[in-house]
Parts: sequence; C-alpha cells; structure tokens
Amino acid sequence: MSSKEDQYARQAEGWTEQAYADVGTYLEHRAELIEGLGTRLAAGDTVLDLACGDGGLGEALLARGLGYRGIDATPEMVESARRRLGTRAVAELGDLNEYVPAEPVAATTVFRAIYYARDRAAFFRHVARFTEKKLVFDLNPRQYRMDDVLADLRVAGLPTIAIRPFLVPQTVSLPRPLLAAATALERSGPLARLALHVRFTYLVAASR
Repeated sequence: MSSKEDQYARQAEGWTEQAYADVGTYLEHRAELIEGLGTRLAAGDTVLDLACGDGGLGEALLARGLGYRGIDATPEMVESARRRLGTRAVAELGDLNEYVPAEPVAATTVFRAIYYARDRAAFFRHVARFTEKKLVFDLNPRQYRMDDVLADLRVAGLPTIAIRPFLVPQTVSLPRPLLAAATALERSGPLARLALHVRFTYLVAASR
C-alpha cells in the first residue's frame, strides 16, 4: 500500500467532515452544478461517482432526487460510504480507470481525482461508453492546460462542453454575504478567471 493509500485508509471514517470546512454548503453547491451544468439531469437519473471517498457527495445528490453509485479504490472508504448511505445508494470497490457499471448511467463524476487517470484521453473514452448524459469533473487550471483537456474530451465523443468556475472554498467557511458574493462571482467571466489564477477550480460538464 502506498503512503497515499494508507492515508486514505486511516482517514476513511469521517473523511468528508475532515475535508470541508462547511460540508453542507460546499457539497450542496457541487450537487447543484452536477444537476444543472450542461445537460440537465432529471429526477431518478443515476450519478456514478468515481473516487467517491466516503460518499459524502451522495447525500447531496440523493436529496435532489437523483440516484447515486459510489466507486472507490480504497476498501476502507467504500465501507465508510456504505455506513453513511445505508440502503439509499450503492458503494463498490473499483479503480476509476477500469470500472464499468452493470448498466449505463446518466452522469459520471470525478472530483479531486482526475489525476488518477493513467491516460486522460483513454479515461474519457472509457467513461463515454457508459455515460448517457454527461461527465462532470473538477479541473485545476494551474495544473492542466484547458485546451488539452477539451481536445481529449472532443476526441472521446464528448464535444458539448460547459465550464463554470467553482469559487466556494473547501477549507474556509464563509459568512452568508461572502458566500453569495462568491457564487455570484462564478458568473462574472473575467473576474472569476482572475481568481482562478491563484486558487479554486473549474467544473467541467461534457456531453454528446
């Protein structure tokens, strides 16, 4: 087991609560964009969450009437997700590069984990085979060239792409006025892109 895998195993219980300063606000905003960015999801659509951790995102998606299936490569994370979600959702062990669901899903998500794709272009092609509506993931523009990522998506057959800055901080809890300002800034174009030069990520939704 690598040091990173060992860290995930040790921190599996309560991972979500440790990772986010304001769990409800952060994951609710993420769920809102999963549902509405690009091709809109409908009630009952299933979201496949690759590298799901302890399934914290599942609660926000289930609250919106969506189905949820979480996949993670760390057994301890999968067990934690099963305890968190109970019979409301499915959590399974699997590698995001290889996992194939038993039947197609409406959406596939990958958060804080796109760097685990051994070959990004091949990963996009793999996901496109079983994803009916859209792939949604976060992308750090200081780590990846957006043009390269968009080119890989188009080659994978996912040429319809919506991009939105995600400016709700992960490790800081904002007062409501500042939170409202941050989410409004996401739609501001140049100002949002300026913020992304130093912090934060994009959310990318790609579909056919």
